[in-house]
Amino acid sequence: MNGFGFEFAASSPCPPSAERAAEVRRLFAEEARSGRPDLATLCLLVGAAADGALDDAGIDAAQVELDRLAGLVPFRPGAPSAWAEALRQLLGGRFEFRGSPGEYERLESSLLHAVLRRRRGLPILLSVVWMEVARRAGAPVYGGGLPGHFVVGFGAGDEQVLADPFDGGRMLAGGSADASVFVPATPLEVVTRVLNNIRAWAADRADRSDVALWAVELALLLPSHPAQLRYERAQLLVRRGEFLTGAAELDAYAEVVGAVDEATAERVRGQASSARAMLN
Repeated sequence: MNGFGFEFAASSPCPPSAERAAEVRRLFAEEARSGRPDLATLCLLVGAAADGALDDAGIDAAQVELDRLAGLVPFRPGAPSAWAEALRQLLGGRFEFRGSPGEYERLESSLLHAVLRRRRGLPILLSVVWMEVARRAGAPVYGGGLPGHFVVGFGAGDEQVLADPFDGGRMLAGGSADASVFVPATPLEVVTRVLNNIRAWAADRADRSDVALWAVELALLLPSHPAQLRYERAQLLVRRGEFLTGAAELDAYAEVVGAVDEATAERVRGQASSARAMLN
């Protein structure tokens, strides 16, 4: 049993109040722009943006759960392969953290607090669980992407071992072809990928533009982000009927892009005019 201070509904989570959402964005921006952004905190704030039931006490409880799991890891098991095996036995074996094809259809699969409760999720969120538990236990751990898949790594050089949390922690040899293209990711890069997954999930669901909007707004708070996100946010606002705000965002984006591409800027200004016309 875990000690979470919240209950996660079986249905898709309901968004927080406007006041809570604003507070979550403030905390997310503060953490993302700190000297050493904390991956678990950022992922849990993503969860709070999605799920109004996740309050500060619930975030604390999720952090405590990560601490509890780390306390169950054997004390410094040894070489990178021993660390990977210890985490596999604990998380993939004893607690049965793993993925399945159906996880790609669920928003909860991208929310750390939900993954901790359900012990199911997308590869990158399961990898976050592994990384955070292993880091707390003292392991030389990091996460990174293989083509189309996110895994965790232990050690470096000839001792490097990769493990696939989505497959219960199946180990990959460090010298394999997959390992040659493995690039460790920073916490901000991991969170960017999490938000990209959420945006992709929402893009396939016309009735979930609310999810797409908060995911874009969080991505815009990261220290480095593509200007295209401002255009995406503007389009979402217009789609949701916030015509004036969306038009203002389109004009602002046109100013940015106009410095390098006047034809695109003019097209965007036309979209802004069309958005304002929808008020008539």
